[in-house]
Amino acid sequence: MTAPTILPRPDNPLIVQADRSLLLHTVRTRVDASGQVARDENGAPLTEEHPRYAEARDALSQFAELEKSPDYLHSYRLTPISIWNAAALGMTADDVERQLHELTCVPIPPNVLVEIRGWFQRYGLLRIERRDPDADGGSFELVSSDPDALADALGHRTVRDLVRVDDSGRAFLDELGRGPLKQALIRVGYPVEDLGGYREGDAYPIELRDERRAGGAFALRDYQRSAAEAFYQGGAVSGGSGVVVLPCGAGKTVVALGAMSLVREKTLILTSNTVAVRQWKSEILDKTTLDESEVGEYTGETKEVAPVTITTYQMLTWRRSKTGDFEHFEIFGRENWGLVVYDEVHLLPAPIFRVTAELQARRRLGLTATLVREDGREDEVFCLIGPKRAEVPWRVLERQGFIAPARCIELRIPLPIEHKRAYEGADARRKFRIASENPRKLDVAAALIEKHRGDRILVIGQYLDQLKEFERRLGLPLITGKTPNADRERLYADFRAGREPVLIVSKVGNFAIDLPDANVAIQISGTFGSRQEEAQRLGRVLRPKDDGGGAAFYALVSHGTKDQEFAQKRQLFLTEQGYSYEIVEIPAGDGPVDLGGLA
Repeated sequence: MTAPTILPRPDNPLIVQADRSLLLHTVRTRVDASGQVARDENGAPLTEEHPRYAEARDALSQFAELEKSPDYLHSYRLTPISIWNAAALGMTADDVERQLHELTCVPIPPNVLVEIRGWFQRYGLLRIERRDPDADGGSFELVSSDPDALADALGHRTVRDLVRVDDSGRAFLDELGRGPLKQALIRVGYPVEDLGGYREGDAYPIELRDERRAGGAFALRDYQRSAAEAFYQGGAVSGGSGVVVLPCGAGKTVVALGAMSLVREKTLILTSNTVAVRQWKSEILDKTTLDESEVGEYTGETKEVAPVTITTYQMLTWRRSKTGDFEHFEIFGRENWGLVVYDEVHLLPAPIFRVTAELQARRRLGLTATLVREDGREDEVFCLIGPKRAEVPWRVLERQGFIAPARCIELRIPLPIEHKRAYEGADARRKFRIASENPRKLDVAAALIEKHRGDRILVIGQYLDQLKEFERRLGLPLITGKTPNADRERLYADFRAGREPVLIVSKVGNFAIDLPDANVAIQISGTFGSRQEEAQRLGRVLRPKDDGGGAAFYALVSHGTKDQEFAQKRQLFLTEQGYSYEIVEIPAGDGPVDLGGLA
């Protein structure tokens, strides 16, 4: 079946190109009542947002990746992973083709439609199925309804070396071979569907809190329940692995609790840092029927293993030397886990992929605000943790009141003359550092803090020297990776209570800090073009506010420098989610900062 032909309309916003890139017009020329091009007092044509831009943006986010977002023309790309994730969510080639036809202003190159259908056809074309455990060759088999596809896959040495092929051409493998085989297959263009099922973990009654517990009943929101059920899929062999994508503040932890209550087996939770471990434990104790003795912390300070155990990626990847063993990997095998939860899965360290390849018989749930990985290993997440099982666009949750509305502003700040000279003589990497540490940013940040007096403000940056200078000049508390956990938790508590209305935080502020009252974030420097970091930092202020108010996210960049270039790259993911950045230029000079351009 093919999608019905829909003739392109010249006033549509999209162009599909033969190289699988998509160009989306965000604006169009404004026309006056007489049908003529409207112009300003200087005779320049006036523009307006294209009336179908938002519709097109939301459609493309389901099956394409945003690459660039200049003011008037955003560029996307169709990739195998973007299409396979769409397929995992139930989309078909007809769905994608229909949406492209409805949005394009010119004919779609035929080769693009052929490639889209080819990628959809490959999704699930190969399957791993369970066989008799006593069968010769192994207890799992790589199968396909298309013999040519199986032969093509086995024609790649990287695939063939991982299976045992008998005289009839059947390919067998054992349990530990499932992960490496899936990795090898996706690299040659076959996203295999693993129907091998799961080893049952030790049963454990994990239940959400009910009315008999002090504090009353606890209920998942509809989208949280749907996400947990989409992951679990009724316990079917094709369910029980995959990634849930929700914005910060939308309750990804709660989705995990819902999944745990469906699986009802011993659970291992991996997260980003010790503070996050404590927050997970607090949420579990608050929203389930488990007590302190049933929830263990496995960190550098405490090494408890319980029916539900929470540890960090850093703990598991720690070793005494670069060539030494990962001494804490054994926690994966210490208990018969029925579920492994990967919090902030976009941060998953490479060594964890290795052990996760051996965990394909366990149910695996990934949680993230964005599937973007700056190391390009989205395919590893797709095949080892699982495909995208549920996603709700940020703006949809904002409209429903589940995350706070946010205003994003980029303030462009001139470099002082002496720093401009150093900048011009530096190499590319040094240029970025000089521009990021523009001392004028301190004055602008101080003016913003004064403007938002009475709000809860986070000042977030990349470079410790810069952050320490802010700490010294502004007299504000600073939290870095070296801040003892007890001091961090005390400062976070003071912030929540309003005793410390402003905190300066390093990269530890990017994720897993629970500060629901924070409503202003001032980003003074970032990690080159990290899209995931920008999303995480905005997420720090998106928790819905008791007064229904919104959030403000300020990005301070040095005008006309590498800092500004990388800022545009960092903003890509949020642009795809429907956020736009207002641009405010700060006048040059050493005197008081003029925020007159900021309404």
